[in-house]
Amino acid sequence: MLLAWFGAVAIGLSLGLLGSGGSIITVPVLVYLVGQPEKVAIAGSLAVVGSIALIGALQNAARGQLAWRSVLGFGLPGMAGTVGGAWLSGHVGGAVQLTVFAGVMLAAAVMMFRRSEPPAMPKPARALPLLAVDGVAVGVLTGFVGVGGGFLILPALVLLGGLGMHAAIGTSLAIIAMNSFSGFAKHLQLLHAQGLSLDWVVLAKFVALGAAGSVAGSRLAHRLPQRTLRRGFAAFLVVMAALILWDSAPRAFGEG
Repeated sequence: MLLAWFGAVAIGLSLGLLGSGGSIITVPVLVYLVGQPEKVAIAGSLAVVGSIALIGALQNAARGQLAWRSVLGFGLPGMAGTVGGAWLSGHVGGAVQLTVFAGVMLAAAVMMFRRSEPPAMPKPARALPLLAVDGVAVGVLTGFVGVGGGFLILPALVLLGGLGMHAAIGTSLAIIAMNSFSGFAKHLQLLHAQGLSLDWVVLAKFVALGAAGSVAGSRLAHRLPQRTLRRGFAAFLVVMAALILWDSAPRAFGEG
């Protein structure tokens, strides 16, 4: 379990440093290092990441680094989408969810690589109806694959919302917490219907260790340039997506 505890710290470090990526680490750690079934790991990931993201969001709010317009305009519709996506996930196997998850990660990485430099002029604020549509779309995907959605939310805030990387990180954490808790509630219902349960002791330890990592990552983020953060995040997505596809895609096709 020692590697799993290091993974818990890495979850928080990723959220604090990048405003995303927590679930990308949490799901594989719970599945491959803790040995949990995929459905249980996906639900537990939402509880862990939502709690750590909430702590990070409060820290960024205290620094004035939350774009509240995006939090409400993107996050509230996203919560509704997340519940719908979680409902859809009950009709497919865990390997299918992980395969879709990896594919979306690759798409997000491409988006971040293509915009390697911040725009010279601030991008106009996206109209609220369009922001709400973005939120619902991201929510459905995040609910379906059982993650906080930062790897989708962060590029959307930077590339569509016109936020700088540091402001996008704080805003992303708040939206991740909103999506995670709404998705967790629905996934918990699905687990009970399937006769599965969560290991609350393990989840509590992950939250505690992840919170410490989040504080460290948040402090480190302000010492690194936005271009470095963006490219590092994109490269991380590619590596993790490749590993997950290698493991889950054959089983997903087998389930079909």
